[in-house]
Amino acid sequence: MGGLRTAGDLVARAQLSKKLKLGDAKKYVTEKLGIDLETMTDECAMKDLREKLDIGYALSSLGRAKGMAAKARIAALCDFKIDCVTRFLEKTKMGGASSTSE
Repeated sequence: MGGLRTAGDLVARAQLSKKLKLGDAKKYVTEKLGIDLETMTDECAMKDLREKLDIGYALSSLGRAKGMAAKARIAALCDFKIDCVTRFLEKTKMGGASSTSE
């Protein structure tokens, strides 16, 4: 996995958040994104998918999600509980749009 260039960040978060082994984490992410393992490791395909889903990319272009916005989208898409996103939503009174469930 290549971090933000492919799906390594999502797999790592699945391992930590959902307490999954590496193979199970990869399967979880591929199911959530609706892709296969080959696509998940293809940098070009993942760049297009990340831009389509607006979940951040290492070299995000103007107008694309970055930082907290990307994390909030990832949390919602993959059902991850990301503490900083939860705190942000609570502090900004946007908590009604709950970011995740554990």
